[in-house]
Amino acid sequence: MKYVFLVLLFSMTFSYAQTDEEAIISLLERESSSWRSGDVEAHASCWSIQPYSRIFVSMADGNSMDVPPAMMINPPEHLVGKGGTSKNSNYKMNVIGNNAWVTHDEESTTTDGLTNYTYEMRILEKIDGNWKLVGQSIHPRKME
Repeated sequence: MKYVFLVLLFSMTFSYAQTDEEAIISLLERESSSWRSGDVEAHASCWSIQPYSRIFVSMADGNSMDVPPAMMINPPEHLVGKGGTSKNSNYKMNVIGNNAWVTHDEESTTTDGLTNYTYEMRILEKIDGNWKLVGQSIHPRKME
């Protein structure tokens, strides 16, 4: 009877484990929502800044910004917590061992109802068993 219980417990634990893909999507959703809610601690926990971390942001006017990666873990107060919502879709990813790159579309809506659309590429590493962002690139897209 003791062995049946252990097999059942192991089966239940194993069946509830997230796949890497599910864990990555969960992380990206948490990163997006924590930025909008102003939860700097939760947002920072999604990131692991490395010496090679880069964050590139294309602007609608054709210019681009090379954002200091430290801003992801210690952002200026005026940039976070403005509310609104975001929806990520069209996830495509490549996971190889402890490294992954992901592309997705994002639809962000401000509290005033203004909607922005972007293509995003995220670079992740699994560190101590948890997926963390180490870089990203964001590009605006127009929706006709």
